[in-house]
Amino acid sequence: MANKHTIVLMQTSQNRSTRTFMDYSSVTQAMDGICGLYERKLKELNPATRNITYDIVDLYNFIDGLADMSALVYDHSIQAYLPYDRQWIKQKVFQHLKKLAH
Repeated sequence: MANKHTIVLMQTSQNRSTRTFMDYSSVTQAMDGICGLYERKLKELNPATRNITYDIVDLYNFIDGLADMSALVYDHSIQAYLPYDRQWIKQKVFQHLKKLAH
């Protein structure tokens, strides 16, 4: 999964105009990007707080609170993108953060 181009598709609300995507050169970078997205949201909601902390449940709630989120990961062997759902993203984010903690 290291060097697999990844596109994260998301929709923040029921309004279709909130659909967007984020483009990354690896699954790891995509998971970093999702964490960064949540961290920016926390800073936006708590502008006076210097050090913001959160746990995996908070991050999961953020991901679940989006109208939609999925990922497309390029598979070189079939030369196509494979789709992954929100549950897969949560699993990968957890693995990513666990790796960063050690």
